[in-house]
Amino acid sequence: MLPSTAKDGKISRITPTLTPGSAVTTSKNDVNYVVTEYGVAQLRGKSVKQRAQALIAIAHPDFRGELTEAAKKMNLF
Repeated sequence: MLPSTAKDGKISRITPTLTPGSAVTTSKNDVNYVVTEYGVAQLRGKSVKQRAQALIAIAHPDFRGELTEAAKKMNLF
């Protein structure tokens, strides 16, 4: 469970990539559910495209368009 935004709603916690040098303690294959105030994304067993769609769906509405465009640029859609 995490809030969909940080810094008083100015940045999305759902992001298309990690910041270079970020520590990763759990691999994507170990994550089954991600929960925000906008819903639950079940990720296990899904393709990269399906995972991206599920995460965008639980992001804050103000950031969904930006996340969708980033996914398109990454050839996920």
